[in-house]
Amino acid sequence: MTTQERIKQIVDSNSVVLFMKGTAQFPMCGFSGRAIQILKAVGANQLHTVNVLEDDEIRQGIKEFANWPTIPQLYLNGEFIGGSDIMMEMYESGELQQLFTTA
Repeated sequence: MTTQERIKQIVDSNSVVLFMKGTAQFPMCGFSGRAIQILKAVGANQLHTVNVLEDDEIRQGIKEFANWPTIPQLYLNGEFIGGSDIMMEMYESGELQQLFTTA
């Protein structure tokens, strides 16, 4: 299985996936920490996190998967939402809460 297939399998088999540095309990960068805070604030309970620091292939592959250069990356129902800046903007506008309400 290729790295891209592994990533697709993770994204497809979990409704909410955050590719991040570290874990939900111990984020290893400020952006990942902020992403976790935002997801907690919108009540994302079924959150599946992937620590890219533990898997270099995924760390590189996820950037190609979404054609997005930075981590963290949020996926909701198989769809790429964005990184922590986009999550913050969507949270402040109320758009992210709506996505989780309808998800």
